[in-house]
Amino acid sequence: LSQLCRIAKRDKATTYRHLQALEVTGFIEQNSATKHYRLGPAVLQLAEIREATVPRKSSAEDPLFDLASATGETAHVTVLSGTKVYGLASCESPRHGTRAIIDIDVFPLHATASGLCALAFGPKYLMEAGLADLTSFTQKTATTPQMLRETIQAIRQTGFGGARHTYEAEVVGLSTPLFDQTGQFAGAVSVASVATRFTPALEH
Repeated sequence: LSQLCRIAKRDKATTYRHLQALEVTGFIEQNSATKHYRLGPAVLQLAEIREATVPRKSSAEDPLFDLASATGETAHVTVLSGTKVYGLASCESPRHGTRAIIDIDVFPLHATASGLCALAFGPKYLMEAGLADLTSFTQKTATTPQMLRETIQAIRQTGFGGARHTYEAEVVGLSTPLFDQTGQFAGAVSVASVATRFTPALEH
């Protein structure tokens, strides 16, 4: 409760009333042993309603399967929400025993092909978020503002977001931006390949 009060910048009584209302409606639930709060089942219902009314994940599955089959690599789609790039769906090709595994929910803006694509073609305010966290994942990760800006400039010239050993040393990613009906950046579709298989022919 104290932590939530600090985050919400409200007093304990007000915060507790909000928590009670959320708990009654099923949006959160409290662990009776630890007293910690977690998301409740109503959130899952909202997610199902969202997917039923705006079927982004289901509509991406067939194209991802086709892309994974054509390339022999892992295909995935990410979406932009606020200043974060989230994984929406992925499909692994069975062609190879060793393959790139998409096991993250939020994609670092400065280190992944999807994140770099968002910085290059998304709203301008994203760059501030990207520069705020330049965590080094490999020796190839852009860890200075100059390195990141140069990378973004190159992506804008080619039209594709490329991440060569920048998030995982043995993985190369290639992304292309997706735009919504208003022309705004909405996300990216990407291929992640084991680095030793990422040939010029595959990139083409």
